[in-house]
Amino acid sequence: MSGIVAVGVDLVDVARFTATIERTPGILDRVFTPDEQGECGGRAQALAARWAIKEAVAKALVDNRGHAWHDCRTAHGPHGEPTVSLHGSLAQSASARGIGSWHVSVSHDGGMAIAFVVASGGEP
Repeated sequence: MSGIVAVGVDLVDVARFTATIERTPGILDRVFTPDEQGECGGRAQALAARWAIKEAVAKALVDNRGHAWHDCRTAHGPHGEPTVSLHGSLAQSASARGIGSWHVSVSHDGGMAIAFVVASGGEP
């Protein structure tokens, strides 16, 4: 199977996200891998964009209950483009839906961060 299987989008208010981190600092370790945190360098705007990617992926998968946030890993590709890779139970869920590849777009402006993901069928 190939073609678009699902899409997901998420919008994050960076100030609200920053307040959540300040209130609950442990959330960073629960949601982001050490590599993700390192790539963001503590920048709230970058972390908010990564959070938006993870949320957009979760929406595209539809039934994402019980999955670990670390099983959705965000990074930069060879040209600086945002990428996502799934592991563990999230990878199994994606495979069960026929998803083989993820295409990611992020943007941030005016205190907001947005991520849009397209899940396509076939091999990654």
